[in-house]
Amino acid sequence: MARALQLARKGLYSTHPNPRVGCVIVADGELVGEGWHVRAGEPHAEVHALRQAGERARGATAYVTLEPCSHYGRTPPCAEALVKAGVGRVVAAMQDPNPQVAGNGLERLRSAGIEVASGVLEGEARELNAGFIKRMESGLPYVRAKLAMSLDGRTAMASGESQWITGPAARAEVQRLRARSSVVLTGADTVLMDAARLTVRGAELGLDAETTALALQRPPLRVLVDGRLRVPLDAPFFQAGPALVVTVVAGCEETYRRAGHEALVLGQERVDLTSLLRELAARGANEVLVEAGPRLVSAFASLGLIDEYQLFMAAKFLGSSARPLLELPLERMSEARELKIVDIRAVGDDWKILARPAN
Repeated sequence: MARALQLARKGLYSTHPNPRVGCVIVADGELVGEGWHVRAGEPHAEVHALRQAGERARGATAYVTLEPCSHYGRTPPCAEALVKAGVGRVVAAMQDPNPQVAGNGLERLRSAGIEVASGVLEGEARELNAGFIKRMESGLPYVRAKLAMSLDGRTAMASGESQWITGPAARAEVQRLRARSSVVLTGADTVLMDAARLTVRGAELGLDAETTALALQRPPLRVLVDGRLRVPLDAPFFQAGPALVVTVVAGCEETYRRAGHEALVLGQERVDLTSLLRELAARGANEVLVEAGPRLVSAFASLGLIDEYQLFMAAKFLGSSARPLLELPLERMSEARELKIVDIRAVGDDWKILARPAN
């Protein structure tokens, strides 16, 4: 199963909106077939592994990181493919949270006389597909907030100058975060202040050529939250390619459509962020990366919409007049937002802290 998970991770940048899945087939103690899901609409991991195993799949054990599908989508059900191949045993890391599957795949295998087990390395499997699982279970995507700060918790000088707080290694890490995401979301302040494009730059990913090519074939949807339409259409953000603008200004849709973009009106006084996330999930977004200023990130945080913080910390001080990491007007210690630190590691000359809300 560890090998199957390793294979599944090869699809980290390309399977959207599908989950990342790997499969290994073992016969008489020997690995005879393996595969991984590359992109939506193409064969699933089980099919690739069965093709490689051929006749040796009969009576073999298939290890798969997600319950084999049992429904017809853009590809036939993998549970049927395993039955036809005559495998003797199937071990799944976890049950598929997709209501169209949700145990039906494993039940189909059992009804065909195939021995079934599940729950092997389930924690690792769930971590790999946290966005897909959350979308299936709650109708919301998994939201990451990326923040860069100094040692004294500042994100920009008082003037707004912020490039660059962190070094090249940290910026490459952010490029990989963008590439794995279904959506990269930002706000008007960030776009206006930094002339941000929020694109994935292949040369900065630090990945092998094959993986880079896959990542660039499926760039994330770039979403701009611009309640009052302050960002002009000739801004670098819009010149970098099609984008979705979310606003409260009605009647602007045609203007953006003619410019090659899409406008979505959500809310009245301010953009309804919860409705926005539900809309993105309905479009198949598993993972949303929020790269924005302290106000917009704080708005997401105040609504309890952030699942994970990716904090990049540089070994420098920006001073007391510099801008804070978040704008959370808390007054008492009892109001403090508690986080659970999951991981801390060096990234070049900087540090990366992965933290999640404690509750």
